Amino acid sequence: MITTALSHSPGFTIAVNSPEDPLVPFLWFIPFSLELFADTKSIKKALEASGGSTPNLSNLLGDCIRNFKNNDRYRNDVRFLKIWLIYMGVSDDFASVFKEMLDSNVCANNSSLYVWSASLFELKGRLRDALSIYQLGIGRNAKPVEWLRKAHSLFLNRMSEIQNAASNLKVDDIESMKLENCGINPWDTSTMDSLLKTIHPLLMKFDGYRSSAKPYSGKVALSALKNSSRNKVIEIGGMKYLIKGCAGQGGFAQVYKANVNSDPDNVVALKIQKPAFPWEFYIYRQLDRRILDRERSSYGFAHGIHLYSDCSILICDYLANGTLQDVVNSYLVLGKSMEEVLCIYYTIEMLHMVETLHGVGLIHGDFKPDNLLIRYSRSDLTEDEFLNRSGPWCDEGVCLVDWGRGIDLQLFPDHTVFTGDCRTSGFRCIEMLEKKPWKFQASHVDAYGLCGIVHVMLHGSYMEVVKKEQSDGGYVYLPRLPFKRYWNIELWKSFFTKMLNQYPHDDDISLLHDLKKSFQDYMGSNPQLIKKLKGLLSRQRASMCSA
Repeated sequence: MITTALSHSPGFTIAVNSPEDPLVPFLWFIPFSLELFADTKSIKKALEASGGSTPNLSNLLGDCIRNFKNNDRYRNDVRFLKIWLIYMGVSDDFASVFKEMLDSNVCANNSSLYVWSASLFELKGRLRDALSIYQLGIGRNAKPVEWLRKAHSLFLNRMSEIQNAASNLKVDDIESMKLENCGINPWDTSTMDSLLKTIHPLLMKFDGYRSSAKPYSGKVALSALKNSSRNKVIEIGGMKYLIKGCAGQGGFAQVYKANVNSDPDNVVALKIQKPAFPWEFYIYRQLDRRILDRERSSYGFAHGIHLYSDCSILICDYLANGTLQDVVNSYLVLGKSMEEVLCIYYTIEMLHMVETLHGVGLIHGDFKPDNLLIRYSRSDLTEDEFLNRSGPWCDEGVCLVDWGRGIDLQLFPDHTVFTGDCRTSGFRCIEMLEKKPWKFQASHVDAYGLCGIVHVMLHGSYMEVVKKEQSDGGYVYLPRLPFKRYWNIELWKSFFTKMLNQYPHDDDISLLHDLKKSFQDYMGSNPQLIKKLKGLLSRQRASMCSA
């Protein structure tokens, strides 16, 4: 038996077994080297065999994983784990590879899975996700846990150094960044700190703003909610909130469903974030000021925010109907795709939503199906009011929430060039994927996210974009997956071609409006389509709300 040490990581020595082991042929042709690893051992000079190109290596790794991921023999084999990690490192959509690796339960009790995955996410700037990965591994008591805890501690020290450096920046740093014209990352810590200092006087005047220089000191510690939150009561600003459960969580924030003063009819969402983060509250108040009342219910609502020295608590409306992702999943579990007429309806709603937002200078920045809550009208839908979105249709549709990555274009000079990565796997615009500045306006981020959502609705999978050569020597970006023959191909082809290639341009609002109208005209051309849509929405409501 040949044994090869792959790295200095505890427990990461692998063994190449006998020729009867079907994994061996792959091991001889896969290089065990990756930027995030401490050293660069290799079982065989596979770069020579693969031509040294990342696509060839990626294909080889992908074939190996597809062949063996359902084989119990390799479930806890560190050689197979290393192959997964290298594949994640060379993949553009590394987050999806990580999720697939977790779903396949590969070496779930080995701390190497969490340390190296978190290291890659940190390298890519996905700091919150890196923190979540460390916490997941510690929670699973992955072995050796001492090494995992040490890596986690070092990570927290690095994050602390970044925060301390950002806090020392001057208020006018963002101005010097603008003058250099080298591009501004709107989500960078220094940019965000400068913006918060600029808007602080305005922020203090907003209805619902409460601030304290002291840490949160309620009888029930907020940290205790992470382990067991149900039916605990916390006090915020003289009000009591009965926690009914966790509605969502990330690396720095948790969202809880709560009853105000134990009233089951008064339900809110509490977003608890560490460190304190008032930016999302600022964006909600800008929505209040800039969006017409008729449209306001499509963008979520914040009742107030309580800032403490150690955290912030944002109090928002709670919608109990699930997300657009939940709707997509309800079809996928049955082995189906969402009905085309339903895809068209939600596409119209999202086009209208982005058109309205960009018309008032606001960008969401994290446009994905998880952030779109489903809304249902209390009244019966009527066919004759569909096209002008009046009557009950005003209360039907989706509600865009989670504004922590929102961008207020009014705080930046016209034609600002932006840089940075929204860090949302499957919904990153082409400029982000190619590490280019966002030309013209940041609004392209939401437009690309919208395309990604439409692709998920149609195909049930994340969008992969490819360059396709044209007869004139140019090229266009289009989704890799083809349109199904029974869809309205011309409608969808026009949508993706224009959104991926013509957006943004001098009049992007008109482009969004024209695309929306093309879908509306199609729906209006056949009354049976609206009738079918009503039936689908009714069945969706019955199944989702009873689940």
